[in-house]
Amino acid sequence: MKKIIVTGCNGQLGRAVNEYYKNAADISFVNTDVAELDITDIDAVMKLAREVNPYAIINCAAHTAVDACESQYEKAFAINAIGARNLAIASRETGAKLVHISTDYVFDGKGTRPYVETDPTNPMGAYGSTKLAGEEFVKAFADRWFILRTAWLYGDGKNFAKTMLRLSETHDEVRVVGDQFGSPTSTVELTKAIDALLFTENYGLFHATCEGSCCWADFAKEVFRLAGKDTHVEAITTEEYGAPAPRPAYSVLDNRMFRLTTDFSFADWHDAIAAYMKTL
Repeated sequence: MKKIIVTGCNGQLGRAVNEYYKNAADISFVNTDVAELDITDIDAVMKLAREVNPYAIINCAAHTAVDACESQYEKAFAINAIGARNLAIASRETGAKLVHISTDYVFDGKGTRPYVETDPTNPMGAYGSTKLAGEEFVKAFADRWFILRTAWLYGDGKNFAKTMLRLSETHDEVRVVGDQFGSPTSTVELTKAIDALLFTENYGLFHATCEGSCCWADFAKEVFRLAGKDTHVEAITTEEYGAPAPRPAYSVLDNRMFRLTTDFSFADWHDAIAAYMKTL
């Protein structure tokens, strides 16, 4: 029986991972969220890891509120960086594999082609910089690690698609940013990607997003089209939207390492969101 510790089990990805493996006879999950495990506490992390002696740790925990991270830098660093460090130390101590989820926000978004894994990072805000610090800690302290950078994630929980559908109930028109480009990615597709690596020795850094790209406004239009809504989408600029934290304008990721080292390929973002909408 392979025991796997999942952190952030109540988040979108944590739920998707549990759903994906729910019928796996040879896997036993030890699910944790903030109430069960404070990943910023090294002693608590080590205690659990030694008790469980896991095959793997899947770190789905993060402080992902991008704007809040700007005003809560210490909290963001504790969760996104120190938390990752603690799990990395625990994974090395117990011989466990570590799956760590990172983000497209490690890039500044000034590029004009999809970013590959070896491109230089340059985060613009607190969220991206704390997540990048987490990556560096994982590389420094874990022996057997997979880092998966994903983007624009949606699944069972609070997400962009559900927000748009909620707004459509009371608005004939919504204003959505049209000058930020990325790849909407479903937690189902990301979980399949984790599965493609988890039981292998194919360690390293991977970009992990659905294929293709769009801006947020076009993503909203596709959500409304699939839901049969006639809500109008007005594309606005990032400046007009006026969020506290800077966002990368172009953070499309190229899944080069998956393409070259595995048989796994991500679904196109159109197909993934269509599958997701059928579940709502």
